[in-house]
Amino acid sequence: MTLFDMKFQHAGRNYSLDVLRVLAIYMVVQIHTGEFYYIAKDGNVLPGMDAYWVGWYNSLFRSCVPLFVMISGFFLFPVKDVNTFYRKRLSRVVIPFVIWCILYAFYQFFLGQVNLETAFTNILRIPVNFGTDIGHLWYVYMLIGLYLFAPVISPWIESASEKNIRFYLVLWAIAMTVPYLHIIFPELLGEAYWNKTPLLYYFSGFMGYAVLAFYIKRFFLLPFPGQYVMGAFLIVAGYAITAIGFIQKLPTAPNVRLLELTWGFETINVAMITAGLFLIIKNIKTATPASAFNSLLFDVSRKSYGIYLGHIMVLNAVHSLFDKLFTSAAIKIPIIAVITFITTYIIMRLLSYLPKSKYFIG
Repeated sequence: MTLFDMKFQHAGRNYSLDVLRVLAIYMVVQIHTGEFYYIAKDGNVLPGMDAYWVGWYNSLFRSCVPLFVMISGFFLFPVKDVNTFYRKRLSRVVIPFVIWCILYAFYQFFLGQVNLETAFTNILRIPVNFGTDIGHLWYVYMLIGLYLFAPVISPWIESASEKNIRFYLVLWAIAMTVPYLHIIFPELLGEAYWNKTPLLYYFSGFMGYAVLAFYIKRFFLLPFPGQYVMGAFLIVAGYAITAIGFIQKLPTAPNVRLLELTWGFETINVAMITAGLFLIIKNIKTATPASAFNSLLFDVSRKSYGIYLGHIMVLNAVHSLFDKLFTSAAIKIPIIAVITFITTYIIMRLLSYLPKSKYFIG
């Protein structure tokens, strides 16, 4: 595909959501870059100033996965033909996912992390969980779950009034405070070791982001008074809670799980950042859709799923090359993340020239 060809393949695209998609995939890369500087091999917290830089830098970027879900939700509904929906959506997600799981299994073998038997065992485990021990693949299982449920919720979300959808979103927002309520009440609203489905269980989870995106699309697609002020407030307030909560826990958190309390994708503060960014960017326009820059933006957006799946291999290599060149994570994180992002995109671009490349890059 030449640059000339690329210029004429974005007719009908939503420019603002392409911007959001590119921003979100870069956020993912930087989030994973930061993990080198606060997570020890045993799962404990690395001491030192680097972890503080991670907190200040990457707290804003915790909105990466929720942004992807909102972008999906924007296009997910309505579901008209269930069979066609499943065939198109799931084939685009599942086939590249399985191929990359297999590649990661052999990648670990060639690095000497597992033996050949374990590599094949990991491939057989793909239907169970993770296929291989590469943590970022969790996202695909969640995404498949959203797609499976979309036809179920679609008839309601298409016909529901603004008031009814807002009622759902209010309860979803309340459910996003439960991680903090657990600090005071380890079990609440019906939780017990024999019951994992408490009062707000059915209003929790990533589906809320998808519903929020469709709600905005259906009722607030055009700019509205106060949109940018609201978006800015949500970003600033959400970031303050996310970053300060992380940084205050650094001296005392015994492990990463407790340190990342305010980093949870299903927390109200991360939802605030996500909604704020969506509101700020959703109406961005371009006067030069066929420019070289916008053609590149569109191409990166199209290849974002492939970048997501494959960037860990590139990140590990880039980190090993550049980590020792600088002393502070304040410099390392953005440099390594940008190089990884650009390199992974170039690889996906090269793969796109192969026959059946959609099975690698989605």
